[in-house]
Amino acid sequence: MKKILIWILVLFSVVVLLIRYSGKIEEVLLNIKQKSGISVLSTPGEASVFLDGKQVGKTPFEDKNLDVKQYSVKLDKDGATWQGNVKLTSGTMTIINRDLAKDQAYSSGEILSLDRGRGITIISNPSDSEVEIDGKGLGKTPVSINLTAGEHTVLVSHTNYLKRSIKAILPENFNLTVSVDLALSEADLTTISAPVISQTPEVVVKQTPTGFLRVRDRASLLGKEIARVNINDKLILLEELGGWDRVKLADGTEGFVSSAYVEKVNP
Repeated sequence: MKKILIWILVLFSVVVLLIRYSGKIEEVLLNIKQKSGISVLSTPGEASVFLDGKQVGKTPFEDKNLDVKQYSVKLDKDGATWQGNVKLTSGTMTIINRDLAKDQAYSSGEILSLDRGRGITIISNPSDSEVEIDGKGLGKTPVSINLTAGEHTVLVSHTNYLKRSIKAILPENFNLTVSVDLALSEADLTTISAPVISQTPEVVVKQTPTGFLRVRDRASLLGKEIARVNINDKLILLEELGGWDRVKLADGTEGFVSSAYVEKVNP
């Protein structure tokens, strides 16, 4: 009777372990690895897909028989690339959708992944982006929202960036994580009227942490450096753009400098 009781307790313990660590037990005792899937879409299509450095196909690409782990994913189409790390979840499909561009500032897309839980979590680049779900404003990223299962439309927006709209289905008992990258929008400077000036304004370069000031090809830290100017150099001010000044150098080069490191010269 005592032996039977011991065997019952052992069997109960094994059942508890199987319930709590079923995936691990299968993998260790039965050599059955848990599987997950990935679906990759891109614009333009037929972009080469690389997983952990190995080319596996072209977009649209799908594989439902992948090991549960983190993968390095890369897309390439005629020099327009994207690369990121994606952690797959057992028994679910992770979706990657990218609009490719040679300049990463104008590349956009999203990664949709599922995990056990409830609701939806939205993160973005840039952060502090406005979030609407089904037409209702719900704050700024990063944000987690308790939603019912079903189809939902997510709109992510930020000043100076193109809006991104995503339709997704949220299953029961799952949390959907949406990681969004927004693309910079190009301001149409031809529609901006310029005031008439009677004197050519100038700015002088102030002290900088580097001892010089970079001149870029567009009004962004992501802009390409086209020249450098020294402290106390005077530049012709062509336009003020809120945080950036369009200037002309002594050799005639035109570009953009941070307005934080220049000041206007009094007439």
